[in-house]
This record gives sequence, C-alpha cells and structure tokens, in this order.
Amino acid sequence: MTRIGLLSDTHGCWDDRYLEYFAPCQEIWHAGDIGSPLLAERLAAFRTFRAVCGNIDGYDIRRLYQPLLRFRCEEADVLMTHIGGYPGHYDRRVAQLLAANPPHLFISGHSHILKVAYDKHYQLLHINPGAAGRQGWQTRRTLVRFDVDGSAFKNLEVIELG
Repeated sequence: MTRIGLLSDTHGCWDDRYLEYFAPCQEIWHAGDIGSPLLAERLAAFRTFRAVCGNIDGYDIRRLYQPLLRFRCEEADVLMTHIGGYPGHYDRRVAQLLAANPPHLFISGHSHILKVAYDKHYQLLHINPGAAGRQGWQTRRTLVRFDVDGSAFKNLEVIELG
C-alpha cells in the first residue's frame, strides 16, 4: 500500500503544514500551478514527488514538469494533468485520451474546486484536490490524502487548511 498526498494550485504559496499533513505519505503529487521551483524542490526533497505544470507556471517549472503525466503506482494506472475537467465535462484533449485508454485514476486541478467523483462511463475515479494556495477566489484551501492498494483507492481524506 502506498500513501499519497495530493495538492494543486499552490501558486507559489508555501505552507509548513504541507509537510505536517504529508508526513505519513510515501509520495506527493501536484496537479499543476505550482508557481515556484523552490516549492517543488522543497516537496521533492521531502518525499517522492510527481507533478505536472499548470497554466500559470513559467518556463522554470515547464522545463521540469510536463503538462500531462501518465504513470503506474502499484497496479493503478494514473493520468494527471492540470486542466482536465471532470466526469461528463472533460477537456477535449483529456476526453480523447480517456476514450482511447481510460486509467484507473484521473487527477486534475485548475478549477480550485475540490471534487471527488466516480466516472461510471470510463470506470475511473476522478480527483481534483482543490487549491492549496492563497491565490484565487476559493475560501477554503484543501489537500487530499489517500492510499493506493494494488489498483484500488482507499482511505481518502480531505484536509482543510482554512
């Protein structure tokens, strides 16, 4: 079993509570709009770090992280991008990828809206962890933790930073 800490839309905002809440995690995943190479470096120094770049990320981030990442965690096929939509309202590029070869887990950010939903059509779990940074209109900053156990996802927790 692998414990995952998931965040998005930090927009360069560092919060020491990231490390506190991700302490029990083996990996940290960031769904884009990192905002600062220093933030990515701090997270990567703490745990295994996987990330995608987002629409506000400059060249310094884009040269380190691609806009789309597909990987395996245990037996789970994971697809992560920043702008991806959600079940029933996917971005056109993502919809094509899902139709051709759906993953077990699809992760996106961008909206600043926390959303966890099961897509019955593609038989996948979708997670948008909301926004962990202070930039934007959201009133609650959120992180997500969960376990990957084979190809199953368990023990999902939403953490509010205020």
